[in-house]
Amino acid sequence: MPSLPDSYEHSRERFRSRLEMLLSRWPASRLTSMSLPEDPGLTTDILAADASVSRDRLIILSTGLHGIEGYLGSAVLELFFEEYLHQLDPQRTGLLLIHAINPWGMKHLQRNNPENVDLNRNFIEADFSSLLHFNTDYPALSHFFNPPRPLEHLSREKLAFAVQTVKKLLTFGPRRIREAALMGQYCLPEGIYFGGRTLQPETKAMMALYRSAFVGYRQIIHLDMHTGYGPRDQMTLVISPHETMTTAEITARYGAPRVAAANPDEFYTMKGDMTDWEYQLVQREFPGAQFFGAACEFGTFGESILAGARSLRITIFRNQVNQHGGNLTATRWVDREYRELYLPAEPAWFKKAMSDARHTFDKMLAGDKV
Repeated sequence: MPSLPDSYEHSRERFRSRLEMLLSRWPASRLTSMSLPEDPGLTTDILAADASVSRDRLIILSTGLHGIEGYLGSAVLELFFEEYLHQLDPQRTGLLLIHAINPWGMKHLQRNNPENVDLNRNFIEADFSSLLHFNTDYPALSHFFNPPRPLEHLSREKLAFAVQTVKKLLTFGPRRIREAALMGQYCLPEGIYFGGRTLQPETKAMMALYRSAFVGYRQIIHLDMHTGYGPRDQMTLVISPHETMTTAEITARYGAPRVAAANPDEFYTMKGDMTDWEYQLVQREFPGAQFFGAACEFGTFGESILAGARSLRITIFRNQVNQHGGNLTATRWVDREYRELYLPAEPAWFKKAMSDARHTFDKMLAGDKV
């Protein structure tokens, strides 16, 4: 079974070493490494292999859009290399495999990029200034989401969070709090789920990559690896509101035992989502192509109200430490809890995640086998 990497560097070297495996079946395969402008030592690495005869299908697997989530994504890529690559027909099937869209976040075990931007809220082609008031409840909840002080007294902070949560639930209700926290905001650069004021370098690079890679393919499938959302020990395929297939059709075709649409009833609303942008790109520039994109979400804390509160608490505390600092005891606790939110230490969790990924690949790749 594939293993989790112990560092960003280990993961990157493991991924790069797979070029030789691709070349044995796609002789024109290529490895591209795109450096961050502010830190050339951090790279997003891409293995690309075009179909050699007929561009029937392009399979895209991407990881690390939310940096820390790239560790599980790295293991999923290894699973693909070890168990599925040999099954594909290089004459009809192209590959685009992306390691660490957000390399800074992966290296530093953060979800955001160095500018505190959530890249999956940054795929925006409109004027960012028009989004300042997009998230209408966020200003009223901003002090709750973004305490303006260091995290010094952990027990006291936990109690304050519990008291404030009850008060906000009574005023706003759980649905409005969830939407305000998660949909993205464009007014407070130091706040949680900040979508940015401009397109980030990582976003621009992915936009250019997809626009180039899609050319000529009749069918494009993109699975983007994530962790955190959904029931514990269960992968959820989160689909875009732009997708026209029904949940039943998606389950039958891609083997996902659980499918959720990105809306307030099943998941949550997002602005600047990468997959949404891809659907719009295909509609505008590749109208003859059939596109399916989704996030593979491997659940960690679970879906209960208490699990949701725990997730929001560590998200707030992580950002509080990032922005204002904290004492050593509090910071260490935040580091452990935040890692558990996106990369649980329990071996059984990892084993089940690999099983769910395998089940999805079995279904997804059924039509591509040699």
